[in-house]
Amino acid sequence: MKTLYLDTFSGISGDMFLGLLCDLGLDVEHLKAELAKLPISGYQLTIQRERRHGIEGCRFVVNHKEDHHHRSWSRIDQMLADSLLSERSKELARRFFRRLGEAEAKVHGISIDEVHFHEVGAVDAIVDLTGAAIGVDLLGIDKVFCSPLPLSRGISQCAHGALPLPAPATLEILQGRPVYDSGCAKELVTPTGAAIVRELAAFCAIPTLPLGRTGYGVGGWELTDRPNLLRGILYEQEQQPATTDEVELLESHIDDSTPEQLGDLLDRLFEAGALDAAYAPLQMKKNRPGQLLKVVCQPAHSQTLATLIMHHSSAIGVRLQSCRRYRLHRQEVTIATTLGTAQIKLLFDHDKFLRLSAEYDDCRRLSRQHNLPLQQVYRLIENSAHDQLPQLLKEKAHD
Repeated sequence: MKTLYLDTFSGISGDMFLGLLCDLGLDVEHLKAELAKLPISGYQLTIQRERRHGIEGCRFVVNHKEDHHHRSWSRIDQMLADSLLSERSKELARRFFRRLGEAEAKVHGISIDEVHFHEVGAVDAIVDLTGAAIGVDLLGIDKVFCSPLPLSRGISQCAHGALPLPAPATLEILQGRPVYDSGCAKELVTPTGAAIVRELAAFCAIPTLPLGRTGYGVGGWELTDRPNLLRGILYEQEQQPATTDEVELLESHIDDSTPEQLGDLLDRLFEAGALDAAYAPLQMKKNRPGQLLKVVCQPAHSQTLATLIMHHSSAIGVRLQSCRRYRLHRQEVTIATTLGTAQIKLLFDHDKFLRLSAEYDDCRRLSRQHNLPLQQVYRLIENSAHDQLPQLLKEKAHD
């Protein structure tokens, strides 16, 4: 498994991303051969070693004749769909351009089918974005993570005239993503760079993994306040035993809430998006018996859940810890049984089926409906699910 971490202290653009991939070992001749499958011509690629503030990296430059074409999004998308690129390269490139097309449509108040790219539709931008997709595919990169993005301030000249920085399309693409004010008057994050990050990356701190190869993609600007480089770390590791993701852990010691309040709080936490929540007995100060509340949640839900804890219990504070977790992939399906329909969970380690389990709520409902012991209902439903398993796995494979 290969994971790429993007350290964007000086932003990101399409050419910087490609320069980084080349510095990390992308076969340039293979890249050129793949790009030759596109029906565009009149350009040459230059890959050269350059330094910024004494740090050497790879600069990727597209030299081309003046291009007056304003290609539409639909034309570019069709060109990619009809190309002989690999399916992964084709799919990624189309996602990049669709993200750009949707942003341009929103900014200009038109439909995506009316979008005609200017800079983005030029030969160099098509090479940058399609090359980025090809490079990710050729290097076999499975996951991409990224640091918060530095946004610029000032005015930039483009085909539409003078536009404020960050470019409107860049802001539209990065909605909901972590950014900060760089204080720089040069455009650090371009729309193409933003589209690559938005489609490929999750935002986080540097992964807690053994450091891998480091590379640098060189940008065209010579900046005085920072080296104009995109740094990347490529981690190569054995296949993990399960899927991993980022979660947050909320904790609080509670010593003077009633059992009724604590039960109500758990219900509220699950309704508000908690992935898991539980109490454990605790001996607190002044020899008071209390409860340790632990809540696992997605980062986007942590503030809401912490507020619920402080509003609906006697807690006056909540500790927050970011962490990663291993988890099996699950698929929830509804099956027909002799007792009625019931939901079950299918559990997988990547694509390998491990086991199944019946959902408690449905088992409890059918137990009461048929006046049967709960344990017997569990057994009947799971036996029925095992009988239907070949068909269930076949349907999953076609999803």
